[in-house]
Amino acid sequence: MPGSPQERAFHCEADELFFGGQAGGGKSWLLLGLALTAHMRSIIYRREFPQLRDLISSAAELIGERGRFNENLHIWRDLPGDRMLEFGAVHNAQDVQKYKGRAHDLKGYDEVGDFLESQYVFLNAWLRTPIPGQRTRVVATGNPPTTAEGQWVVKRWGAWLDPQHTNPAEPGELRWYARIDGDEREVGPGAFVWKDELIEPKSRTFIPASVWDNPYYATTGYPQQLQGLPEPLRSQLLYGDFTIGLVADPWQVIPAEWVEAAMARWTSDPPTGAPLLCVGLDVARGGDDMTVAMTRVGPWFSMPNKTPGKETPDGPSVLARIAREMGYQIPVHVDVIGVGGSVYDHLRAAGVDAKPVNFAESSGAADRSGNLRFRNLRAELWWRAREALDPAFGLRLALPPDPELRADLVAPRWKATPQGIQIESKDDIQERIGRSTDCGDAFVMALIGGGANVPPAVLAQASRWLEPKEPGKPGDSGPATWGPGGESRFRRG
Repeated sequence: MPGSPQERAFHCEADELFFGGQAGGGKSWLLLGLALTAHMRSIIYRREFPQLRDLISSAAELIGERGRFNENLHIWRDLPGDRMLEFGAVHNAQDVQKYKGRAHDLKGYDEVGDFLESQYVFLNAWLRTPIPGQRTRVVATGNPPTTAEGQWVVKRWGAWLDPQHTNPAEPGELRWYARIDGDEREVGPGAFVWKDELIEPKSRTFIPASVWDNPYYATTGYPQQLQGLPEPLRSQLLYGDFTIGLVADPWQVIPAEWVEAAMARWTSDPPTGAPLLCVGLDVARGGDDMTVAMTRVGPWFSMPNKTPGKETPDGPSVLARIAREMGYQIPVHVDVIGVGGSVYDHLRAAGVDAKPVNFAESSGAADRSGNLRFRNLRAELWWRAREALDPAFGLRLALPPDPELRADLVAPRWKATPQGIQIESKDDIQERIGRSTDCGDAFVMALIGGGANVPPAVLAQASRWLEPKEPGKPGDSGPATWGPGGESRFRRG
């Protein structure tokens, strides 16, 4: 329809467009229309191939007898104007390899929130064309994500979707982004030189889709159907609300609403008079992982201090990145699995009150009720985080409104085993959501002590910290005292 959001999206100049929000807004038809009229080599992805069947049927209605469809390859060839339209699916994270090197001038994503961010970024790498003058672009469509796996969408289009974004954008407004030293940053339009490399930013925008602008659905009772859904699906699909909570998985360790409540209490400065308690340090294990440090001041937690793992390959490089946290002279709880062991040694040698945390250690503890045991320390620490964020417990923690921290905390799932509660492993979570829960792990280590019982396994590890040492030896700690809530008060010797 003339002047509709769908028409605005069709003619949008952004290199990367997210057309989404309400269900029934004509999002899938936009992708088909672009592929059949504005582009020469197009591909439309869904996460699972069965989800493409309706879209392929819709394409068949539009195309009629004007092209040849290969059932095995899911490709229409010889379309008017010598166009080609392909359909693809990437159910597993590694399925993206099937499309490596495959050039298309339109990369379309139907229900982009179902994809992993890593899949989306990888597939877009082959957006290109050999045809002079042919435009290339990425068009993603979808409703508000309902799971932790899809929360990257809110972050990627944060200027339009995140109400806490520091520089919000209007629908359809173009913003430019570039990757600088491994991090994606918002920049101005136009090419610029960075470290002798010419970088050309790509534009991005969001245009909201509305069911009321779709004459096929607006007059056939579909909005009324959406009105009958339970919350939060009702607001997500009927109004395109990206701010409402996720649909909780019954085995999710920490409910999203508890995390949101803690983030709503956060202020940029810690509470006056609150004690500096400790730092949680999760060390990157390689790849796209991040080294993350979070400082706890009473019930308040700092913004995550994040560093790409490639910049922290060893102990000295980590020390250089967390100089501020080291200067607080408070315990630094370090995940010592993998490279973290080297970091722990360097922290101790530098005089930092470092405490090793091995998530694989046995626990021997019980939950607050005394009825549930834990398979290992990882399970215990994450369950302590659940208990600490539970509104009924009354700790009223204040967490920074960091999108990655938010997504990390709602990602892990749990199950009951004969050995006790087991939390989904970090590797399994990474396979499911496409990245590591580095911020979440830094938080659960910063939570040790200071208002929640210190895990027995950590106390057992701590025995060697508390033994008397030779006077003046770097890294010496005095004896531990214990506060009224079971909180640790490690003090320098």
